[in-house]
Amino acid sequence: MVFTLWQSYNIFTAKVAAPLIFRTQVPLQQSASATDVQKQMNDAVKQQLNQILPPDSITKILNLTSWSLLAFILIMGGGAVSGIGVKLLNGNK
Repeated sequence: MVFTLWQSYNIFTAKVAAPLIFRTQVPLQQSASATDVQKQMNDAVKQQLNQILPPDSITKILNLTSWSLLAFILIMGGGAVSGIGVKLLNGNK
């Protein structure tokens, strides 16, 4: 539980990168049979989309979200286990 909190602190202060669960795909090469107009149109659309939302930002958001979910599960599980331990130490009153 302490390690999870420490790792989360390091991730959100940008000392360590989030674990890579999701990765950005490498763009595929188009075949030689595509016409120049189609290629120019595709390049223009890709350029406009990259200006609006960079491709790596979605991947980073997904990685941070998945780490946050995992950290939440681990911390809640640790809290439940420690709660059971406290009940056992108190003698089931």
